[in-house]
Amino acid sequence: MGSAFEGVQGFLERAAEGLGLELSLRETLATPQREVQVQLRVPMDGGGFKVFRGYRIQYNNARGPYKGGIRYHASVRADEIRTFAALMTWKTALMNIPFGGAKGGVQVDPHRLTEAELERLSRAYIRAIADVIGPETDIPAPDVNTTPTIMGWMADEYGRRFGPTPAVITGKPVVLGGSHGRDAATGRGAAICLDRLARARSWDRETTTIAIEGYGNAGSWLALLLHDMGYRVIAVSDSKGAVLNPRGLPPREVLEHKRRTGSVAGFEGAETLSCEEIFDADCVVLALAALEETITTANADQLKAQVVVETANYPVTAGADAILADRGVSVVPDILASGGGVAVSYLEWVQDIQRDQWDEDRVNARLEEVMGAATEQVLSRADSEGVGLREAAYLIGVGRVAEAEVARGFR
Repeated sequence: MGSAFEGVQGFLERAAEGLGLELSLRETLATPQREVQVQLRVPMDGGGFKVFRGYRIQYNNARGPYKGGIRYHASVRADEIRTFAALMTWKTALMNIPFGGAKGGVQVDPHRLTEAELERLSRAYIRAIADVIGPETDIPAPDVNTTPTIMGWMADEYGRRFGPTPAVITGKPVVLGGSHGRDAATGRGAAICLDRLARARSWDRETTTIAIEGYGNAGSWLALLLHDMGYRVIAVSDSKGAVLNPRGLPPREVLEHKRRTGSVAGFEGAETLSCEEIFDADCVVLALAALEETITTANADQLKAQVVVETANYPVTAGADAILADRGVSVVPDILASGGGVAVSYLEWVQDIQRDQWDEDRVNARLEEVMGAATEQVLSRADSEGVGLREAAYLIGVGRVAEAEVARGFR
């Protein structure tokens, strides 16, 4: 089985072939522009220190400063970060915002660190990469296991060296220059995208059943927003279990249950299942809002959904994507469905550059414009060229980056 990076590069190559890009330009788009690996020495509360490995991979900046999150996870590897940096490049282009793509991460289980140790790690990481980031160069943001609090520490550490520079990092607390609406942005963007698709297919919201894998920030916001729009959320899952009620779940009560108990499992009024049984849910839409590579060739055949929405990054492997296509299952790709987060990160950056702060209604209205336009363009391209949604999205995103490279004189 190929790596995730090879899978994503396969999507790129198909788009490059469809666009008729010349070989030198394909090579330019197929490799990162810079890869940084750093050693982080972090003092521990009990004495001594531990060494952690960190990465920042800057994939392409033809359309603007590098942009991408920072994740803390024990599985972080260079290939994984390289994959997400490439995805961010095509995502920002598809959203038509003036950023390139990057990604960062630290190989660590943050749950094993105290808050003080986590702060020291975060500050050490930003010191290590400070020379290659900046508000006009590369703008990090939160990702898996990183939070507004952590972004605040990082922005402060960068400011200790270069002076107060709120636009260097997005996803910060509002009091430090963060944007209203950022917390819900990824889930809201996916909800906007799905609603546009449902409208295009003349689906009734009330009869469009939804299952959501992953009930963290993005998944829970997606459930809450879809429920408020009139969709029926019938199943949700987290790392400890899943719950199902074909008549519909109350997402806010499920979220409160998870906050009290640590899991959605055991929610009263629903059947508790194993995590994996979420994929068996008899639903119209399955939203994937957990981690990467959750749908593989081993389980792609068991999905009953008509549409899969990739709210996480690369949750459907290239092999599984082919199986779903053969079965007639539409996949709304991650570079579209998860674009809400980077769209509002861009709006935060704009506010910080202008030393301004917008109210949440203004942010959400602009997000609706950005996500709505991107979704309509993908649907139109898929229809006009007779291709799937992923291929249409890549044709648009890759085409825009290629156009920028040519305009800059690189062929």
